[in-house]
Amino acid sequence: MGNGFPIFEIVIFGMIAAFLILRLRNTLGRRTGHEQEHPRTRLDGLGTKPSEASDERGDNIIDLPARDGVMRDEMPKDDMPPAEDASPLERGLYAIRQVDPGFDRRGFADGARGAYEMIVNGFAAGDRDTLKPLLAQKVYGSFAAAIDAREAANQTQETTLVGIKQAEIVEAELTEDKVAEVTVKFVSSMISATKDSEGRVIAGDPNDVNTLTEIWTFARDTRSSDPNWELIATRSAH
Repeated sequence: MGNGFPIFEIVIFGMIAAFLILRLRNTLGRRTGHEQEHPRTRLDGLGTKPSEASDERGDNIIDLPARDGVMRDEMPKDDMPPAEDASPLERGLYAIRQVDPGFDRRGFADGARGAYEMIVNGFAAGDRDTLKPLLAQKVYGSFAAAIDAREAANQTQETTLVGIKQAEIVEAELTEDKVAEVTVKFVSSMISATKDSEGRVIAGDPNDVNTLTEIWTFARDTRSSDPNWELIATRSAH
């Protein structure tokens, strides 16, 4: 056997190698519990820190990673008293924070992105059930009337929200009635087209990506236990 083919040794080494490979695959293929999940945005309690948001409406949670490119440590501290030369925005955010300690600028901006996406898609689909809890009564009435007119004309709207490039808080105010109002500037890329009953395009272009800049204002009565914010006004940026 001294000069023979070492078949026995090869078989042994092969078995050892197979065992090691199996162990390695099992180790690499197992979740350890330390993997990071995608950030989640809660639409109820818009602008509330995640630990303080209500859990009663868990179905209104969507994956929406923040894409504003702002390092979190660079975000202004809303709980710091504003300087004498502070802007109206900083003064407004501070005033809201004083009556609503759960208010968080980062959380609000992230939640506003989610609200924008849901409202845009809900309007295009004519989904009144999605729109109603997110809109103030007057705004909902306008949206519902537009949907009714579209349906009466046997028209459909196809909208694809390609992406939200920017969601920037540009105004903040606490009214005398303790209603917090926060205005957000959205810059988005969108494809939208309206079709008639025969499927012919009568408005928009299903192949054209447009950049839209819109100003939306959200409000919440800070005296209420209801954490929900409502969209109270929209306008196009000039």
